[in-house]
Amino acid sequence: MTSTLDRALHSEWDRLADAGPGRPLRFTPDAVAELPEPARRRIRHALEPGAPLATSVQLTMRGRIRLGAWRPFTATQILAPDGFVWTATARIAGLPVSGFDRWSAGSGQQRWRVAGLVPVVSATGPEVSRSAAGRLAAELTALLPTAYAGASWAAGPDPDTAVATWRFDGQEEHVRLRVDPDGGLREITMQRWGEPGGAPFARYPFGVALGVERTFDGVRIPTRLRAGWGWGTPRQTEGEFFSAQITGAILR
Repeated sequence: MTSTLDRALHSEWDRLADAGPGRPLRFTPDAVAELPEPARRRIRHALEPGAPLATSVQLTMRGRIRLGAWRPFTATQILAPDGFVWTATARIAGLPVSGFDRWSAGSGQQRWRVAGLVPVVSATGPEVSRSAAGRLAAELTALLPTAYAGASWAAGPDPDTAVATWRFDGQEEHVRLRVDPDGGLREITMQRWGEPGGAPFARYPFGVALGVERTFDGVRIPTRLRAGWGWGTPRQTEGEFFSAQITGAILR
């Protein structure tokens, strides 16, 4: 964790990390027999038989984020079905910009400061919460396959696709997966709530390209991510704002 976390956020981080039972259940391939074939293929590829069904994952990552221009960053994240906390540090004009995004306890929040002192972003409220819930749905689908039972599954509109529906405080988020023949997850897309480029808050196409899997504690997750707005439209390139490599994952 970074020093940007205040005491309350430390407590929320710990709560998300320790949300599961002391002895997690273990995965059996028969448990997903009734899922649509692409979803079944993906989950059986991601989870080795007997892998603990972890209820959270702590991630470390590095990459580039677009804040005007592309900026390098490092980050640590806790991700669980009940929420996420993402803390990061980037640099602008030689100065560190650090802070966090989160969704937990039914609300979202962003708080970022220059040099730990000067606020540059401080956002809460229903629009921020709704957008953060969409992010949570996307990341659970992509990066915590052990949480598959928390979603409802349906066949997708195209071959090799499936749709995971997550529900958070009465809000539904639908995430479409594109799965390789071997079960690797290559892309997720959704209509996510947000205000890309200063547009009015609404649902807009959003997507993540995924690749380079690694296995952590019997769980395969993609470790290369590119994300952005306008996914699948002529504005995809200009809408891309995030490119990262996951460098570590601890499942609990």
